[in-house]
Amino acid sequence: MIRKAVIPAAGFGTRFLPLTKAQPKEMLPIVDTPTIQLVVEEAVESGITDILMIIGKSKRAIEEHFDRNFELEQELKAKNREGLLQQIRHVSTMANIHFVWQKELNGLGDAVSYARSHVGNEPFLLLLGDTILESNSRKPVSRQLIDVAEKHQGSVVALEEVPAENVSRYGILDGRRMDDGIYCVNDFIEKPKPDEAPSNLAFAGRYVFMPDIFDFLVQTARGKNNEIQLTDAMRLMARSRPMFGALIEGRRHDIGNKLDFIKTNIHYALKHPDIKDQLTEYLDELVKKRSEVPVAQNE
Repeated sequence: MIRKAVIPAAGFGTRFLPLTKAQPKEMLPIVDTPTIQLVVEEAVESGITDILMIIGKSKRAIEEHFDRNFELEQELKAKNREGLLQQIRHVSTMANIHFVWQKELNGLGDAVSYARSHVGNEPFLLLLGDTILESNSRKPVSRQLIDVAEKHQGSVVALEEVPAENVSRYGILDGRRMDDGIYCVNDFIEKPKPDEAPSNLAFAGRYVFMPDIFDFLVQTARGKNNEIQLTDAMRLMARSRPMFGALIEGRRHDIGNKLDFIKTNIHYALKHPDIKDQLTEYLDELVKKRSEVPVAQNE
């Protein structure tokens, strides 16, 4: 049974500067909830009870968010804000959350290697802290991966179909289809040109790894930007033992750029019970105004 998860959250978030100069990108709000809280909730709903976050400079706000705030709790209690009080307490109690600092930003692979002593000899779930995956089924996306890993007894990467013209933005699977939505990995190609891509199946920001991934990270030479790349370690792993890809039943919301961040907020706001009706009216009115074409007056 997979009970441990690792969430790397040490990067600078340069595409959101100056906002992320002092605020972690993982704390960017989706309506009224930090992105990383949605990631943690997905892990917990998938059966995870123990989470290690890999953080870096200017990430203290993440620690504080998942810690208890007794002064705030007392304030809410005194004002009979029971609903908010329960929400705040839930954040700090939904899992055992630990933190370790990545001393230097040497790539995602290096960040994951910091989890070795915490994970031990157990398989674990890896979730990118700035990527939200919304499930289309009763199972959270992470639970979908865990089920595949437990069935096939191997490491699994979450996959999503992307338009062929966009494959150069992602890591892409080279693999053989086994079952419905399940692939046996041959290789991974990082950001290939559209005419060189072996498929349109892209990494979706969730992984289940057997503990031997740490051995492959040790063997991995520095790659792009002189960093330890997780994809390079995965390629080594796939050459020596079975590794699998699972096409997710869900949708990825990547907040890595401003436009996708705004789209994600609108998507979730249109589901939020407090504001969805007013927002729908506002958007309808906005679209109507923008579609109106001024009528030229006859002289």
